[in-house]
Amino acid sequence: MGVTFDAPTLIATKRDGHRLTDAAIDWLIGAYTAGTIAEEQMAALLMAIFLRGMDAGETARWTAAMIASGERMDFCDLGRPTVDKHSTGGVGDKITLPLVAVVAACGAAVPQASGRGLGHTGGTLDKLEAIAGFDPTLSTARLRAQLTDVGAAIFAAGALAPADAKLYALRDITATVESLPLIASSVMSKKLAEGAGALVLDVKVGSGAFMKSVPQANELAELMVELGAAHGVPTRALLTDMNRPLGATVGNALEVAEALDVLAGGGPDDVVALTVRLAAEMLALAGISDKDPAATLADGTAMDAFVAMVAAQGGDLSVPLPVAACSETITASAGGTMGEIDAMAVGMTAWRLGAGRSRPGQRVQAGAGVRIHRRPGEPVCAGEPLFTLYTDTPERFGPARAELDGGYRVVPDVPNTPTAPRPLIIGAIP
Repeated sequence: MGVTFDAPTLIATKRDGHRLTDAAIDWLIGAYTAGTIAEEQMAALLMAIFLRGMDAGETARWTAAMIASGERMDFCDLGRPTVDKHSTGGVGDKITLPLVAVVAACGAAVPQASGRGLGHTGGTLDKLEAIAGFDPTLSTARLRAQLTDVGAAIFAAGALAPADAKLYALRDITATVESLPLIASSVMSKKLAEGAGALVLDVKVGSGAFMKSVPQANELAELMVELGAAHGVPTRALLTDMNRPLGATVGNALEVAEALDVLAGGGPDDVVALTVRLAAEMLALAGISDKDPAATLADGTAMDAFVAMVAAQGGDLSVPLPVAACSETITASAGGTMGEIDAMAVGMTAWRLGAGRSRPGQRVQAGAGVRIHRRPGEPVCAGEPLFTLYTDTPERFGPARAELDGGYRVVPDVPNTPTAPRPLIIGAIP
């Protein structure tokens, strides 16, 4: 007779610091996916995992069980190499939008299963849905055709790792997002199930990331690289800075507009630099060595690929992006130089303005967010704009300003004291 399990016993097992067996994990994920474990029970287990952790064996089995909860795609016969990228989440991180287009323009195919906002971080699907008509739901047949024709697709995971879709939403509202094994298993279950031949991970480090320190980020990156290798998918990770927001906008439509600027050959230097570096890593893993990612931004081929991808998914870029009904500008009280801008403060400001959600399924405001007018190291004159806040609901301005207060400073100019630039790329594994 097989072993029988029940949720309260397994919650107590992890609460008391013991490991879950492979069979117990298989039962948990299967029962939760089927709806026979209550949300409050899984919420309790997630908190126990958050507090007690999981060892490498538990994390590997948790990941495998989530992959097994749905279908696993295979694009080996697509006719071009497949490669994907995943970011662990940051503030102003719109890199996926130009990146998939750049890589597609260089000859690879990118099946990019993406998610919605999680905590203070933005979601790629939320951003893209600011484009009129954009549909992130793709059948496997339609996905395969789009990858063949266009070379890129950004889509909702759907039947991929459905257990993770439920857990992802529950983690978002139970303060368990930052658990390292839960992050690793969430990322890798979706990415391994989507069938890409190789994977590059952008592991964010700093105040606006889930990983606050380099050692913590290294641990997560190494775990995810090992999970990829164990499933036969070559995986590489970059550690990138997230102490300050990426680019000059945070929010859904605002970030789409900035991504379009990058694809048009402009945009903020840090967004361009990270797009090009990640594209180079992806192309190397895909075996493409004769293409220059930066050239696709200059010659318009990346923009062409993005426009084709959006059109294939029903999007209409000729329709103006949504604009929030209300805005409020924060100005400098004194001149000087813009000092550091705390990514977490800006991310929480955008969340308060309506760019994120506080419960599963909640609609986000497409036009809500923050525009950063002066970035670290740039000169500031008294009275000029530093930030503009956008929302459809003006009662949100007060809480949003409170989040931003103390998250930046203007430093008085001191002669002959140049500031050293913060490195964007911190490290790589392997």
